[in-house]
Amino acid sequence: MSTDTLIGGYRLLNLMMTGQTSQVWEVVETSSGRHFALKLLLPENTRSPEHRRFLFHEGEVGLQLHHQNIIRVLRLVRDRVNPYIVMEFFPSTNLKLRLMRKNPLVQEKAYEIIEQTAKGLAAMHDHGWIHRDVKPDNILVNSSGEVRIIDFALAQRIRKGSLLSWLFRSRSTMGTRSYMSPEQIRGEPLDERADLYSFGITMYELLTGRPPFRGLNPGDLLHRHLTEIPQSPRVLNPEVTEECANLILRMLAKKKTDRPRDFHEFLAAFRNMRVFKTAPAETKRSQE
Repeated sequence: MSTDTLIGGYRLLNLMMTGQTSQVWEVVETSSGRHFALKLLLPENTRSPEHRRFLFHEGEVGLQLHHQNIIRVLRLVRDRVNPYIVMEFFPSTNLKLRLMRKNPLVQEKAYEIIEQTAKGLAAMHDHGWIHRDVKPDNILVNSSGEVRIIDFALAQRIRKGSLLSWLFRSRSTMGTRSYMSPEQIRGEPLDERADLYSFGITMYELLTGRPPFRGLNPGDLLHRHLTEIPQSPRVLNPEVTEECANLILRMLAKKKTDRPRDFHEFLAAFRNMRVFKTAPAETKRSQE
């Protein structure tokens, strides 16, 4: 693909992101002049039934989700040669890159980033979907601190009721190892609290600069999720308040019944606390 390529009435302008299986382009709709984001499979993946199935699933889920902190999916085109998803154009960088670059925006807007992401995930759950891949890579943050949650390829329906849940028990472990809940690793039935765990890992990394668990190899990392008690975020960043650190540790409980019930309960607790003892801007001024 190159700039000026035309796909279904959209002209490719700028490559925004390349992943393992797909690319996201800034495009302009030739009929209206409006800008959108277009998600395409990489050329070598366009004929793969598996990759097409994941793209179609992502588009189908996204079309059902309507919230200001979830990327807006506008169209899913099941073209035989080059299928694609049309999304809102949201110029931004993902949270992972901002953390790697030690972007000061992350600390300055930590409360807003956490709250907006939690609101988006609460809305997704209210629509009946678990994300299953909550991580900094899938949280877009623009220069104003506005958030959009992306990538619904692994999203799964929430199935209430123990018998129904076990009938739909996963036979394979899917997700990102650094952020997977113990029940997700074991392939057990999932509910909202699996995403709460992954978001707890994300919050930990946001506030300390690193996730709570590191492994010598992939298997060791998964074992740590299952057995290791994480140290408080305050050990790595003493500026984190005790109440915020305790909430994160509660989200990282091995047993899902020990975590907040859902993101509404999380938000009710989070909105009554401070993230840092001292506002980041105040900390910076005191050091000058």
